[in-house]
Amino acid sequence: MDTSPTTPAVGRRRLLAAGGALALGGALAGAAAGTAARGDARGDARPQPPAFGRQTVAFHGPHQAGIETPAQAHAAFLGLDLHDGTDRAALGRMMRLLTDDAVRLTRGEPALADTEAELAALPARLTVTFGFGPGLFRAAGLDDRRPASLEPLPPFAIDRLQDRWCGGDLLIQICADDPLTVAHAQRMLIKDARSFARLRWAQRGFRNGRGMQGDATTQRNLMGQVDGTVNPPPDSEVFARAVWTDAGPEWLRGGTTLVLRRIRMELETWDLADTRAKEFSVGRTLGTGAPLTGTAEHDEPDFDAQDALGLPVIPEFAHIRRARVADPAQRIFRRPYNYDDAPAADGTPDTGLLFASFQRDIAEQFLPVQRALAAADQLNQWTTPIGSAVFAVPPGCAPGGWIGERLLG
Repeated sequence: MDTSPTTPAVGRRRLLAAGGALALGGALAGAAAGTAARGDARGDARPQPPAFGRQTVAFHGPHQAGIETPAQAHAAFLGLDLHDGTDRAALGRMMRLLTDDAVRLTRGEPALADTEAELAALPARLTVTFGFGPGLFRAAGLDDRRPASLEPLPPFAIDRLQDRWCGGDLLIQICADDPLTVAHAQRMLIKDARSFARLRWAQRGFRNGRGMQGDATTQRNLMGQVDGTVNPPPDSEVFARAVWTDAGPEWLRGGTTLVLRRIRMELETWDLADTRAKEFSVGRTLGTGAPLTGTAEHDEPDFDAQDALGLPVIPEFAHIRRARVADPAQRIFRRPYNYDDAPAADGTPDTGLLFASFQRDIAEQFLPVQRALAAADQLNQWTTPIGSAVFAVPPGCAPGGWIGERLLG
């Protein structure tokens, strides 16, 4: 121990320095507190990010989550093809296993044999939704229980479909507010499906980040348009009548159907159009999303309104006119995600929309709208469908049950 006469002085200097640091720290803390208080007074305080990470969405229930659930920021759509010989019994084993994975992961718990358990700790509103394609019914010997309209869509003149984005016997839709959560869930589910099926395609999409806008705000696609204004409102009778199946095969009641279309956006030519031309093609103003005959996004469009020259204010071939459905029960529910993959070597973007459409019946609801759009939608000159797949989405299950039990059990 140093007992030299200078030791006490050094100790005092250190003490004084420490006291100064504490005083400075206290002053900074006070200033921060004052700033936070002023921020609260202005109403601009932000939620703490960790709260978002811990949020969960219940897996069990009469309907599968990930449909009526307010859309999360990130999504992965996985299409799988069954291995030869994967019969009804094997499908039952697969769906028990995948359901167990989904239950655990959506709670923020690791899946069984999860070697990266730490990555499951933040579920971030994770949902996992399963769908059955036409081929699954043939493999299981259950073609007589396949919904009548569950078959590949008829060809449309605007389609330029690529096989690598089409079809699939099994769909797994994974959505969460964090891309790491989506990536981990994707890996676990693909690993456990591998004994029964192989991956046909994987499509990743995104929306605005969590907290950037309210859940009820209509998202914009990468052409700058609001997308989904006329959706049936969730948690409403109109939504239930338009989306949840109450007829047809008994096993599907309480479920729905999904059409997934990969639509490439021709942004290079879209950029050449002026704002007025873009608004005419959509039938809405780009800034507010209001119909050309209104001032706010959700104003009812007036399709009879004419301008000073006697021409329709909303052109005959505008998107909102072509997509119009008179009966709310015949609407489709759009739950789209943007995609933006690596551009070509010359910088041409590979950008578009993963258009996910949920509806009670594909033939009654989706096909009439799609035929009208394919025939004369002004937007067709800037969009190209390159992928297409259809799935029956079973109802949810109770604790201890599994998705597809009423069909495969």
